[in-house]
Amino acid sequence: MKFINEFKNNDRIIEHFLCAQKQLMKTKTGKNYFSLTLQDKTATINAKVWDINYNIQEFEQGDFIKIDALVQVFNDELQLNVSKLRKSEIGEYDLKNYVPATSKNVDSLKNELQKFISSVENNFLLALLKSFFDDEEMLEKFCTHSAGKSMHHSYVGGLLEHTISVTQICDFMSARTKLSNRDILITVGLLHDIGKIYELSDFPKNDYTYDGELLGHIIIGSDLISKKILQIENFPNDLRSQIIHCILSHHGEYEFGSPKLPRSIEAIILHFADNLDAKTKMFEEIVEADSLNSNWTNYNKLFARRLLKPNV
Repeated sequence: MKFINEFKNNDRIIEHFLCAQKQLMKTKTGKNYFSLTLQDKTATINAKVWDINYNIQEFEQGDFIKIDALVQVFNDELQLNVSKLRKSEIGEYDLKNYVPATSKNVDSLKNELQKFISSVENNFLLALLKSFFDDEEMLEKFCTHSAGKSMHHSYVGGLLEHTISVTQICDFMSARTKLSNRDILITVGLLHDIGKIYELSDFPKNDYTYDGELLGHIIIGSDLISKKILQIENFPNDLRSQIIHCILSHHGEYEFGSPKLPRSIEAIILHFADNLDAKTKMFEEIVEADSLNSNWTNYNKLFARRLLKPNV
């Protein structure tokens, strides 16, 4: 299989892809055409079906499709001009070629997760963590889930990778901040994005669920944790409030979806740990995806600037 990141101008592509997005649009003359976003594990690419005829068979967004297309350059970016298209049949494609996955060693990340859990000395917080991660079904969902639809860590294992990174930063800061409580920091580091397993659907769709759209992972996560705490006998109310506060405030600002602003040292550390890991991952993904033959990327809307490409 030839992957999207290998495409070059004028290549002819006859391959199966996941149709991540499908839009019916009109040209200036009123003629219908399809604008598609096609995906494999390496990247996404825009595709156009200018001539909707008998060679273009019925398909829907979210389907796997087989196309015959030509790679062309438009506005300095590659796109596909599709001449033939049909829905793929079961057995014609291997799912692992179309779903992006973490490049990290998943077993190592799982071991790191268990080490962090075992290091927590507070029995109530240890019980809380075990109530989530001793559940094999939830652990599997957590370890295979995405941390985002598109912003950062949007691939299989992304949630696990991001969570371990954030918790490592929290652990690092706990040793350098005399007022912070390490057990609380480890707990909220591991649980801050637990709501994402219900905010986002499984792959290959990886899109917002009904509850994801209406509630978001912060509210979902705080609700999940609150329910688990109710099942732990004599869990201190003040400790419960500190944990929930960290979850509710970890995006740091009202405009970024936090119902509360960080008001404890643990909440402040968690917010900046989460933001640091997200922003550096976004930087990596932007630089890796940029095709400009320059030391600088194209202007990026998320950072509102061009970014310097490291000399590696």
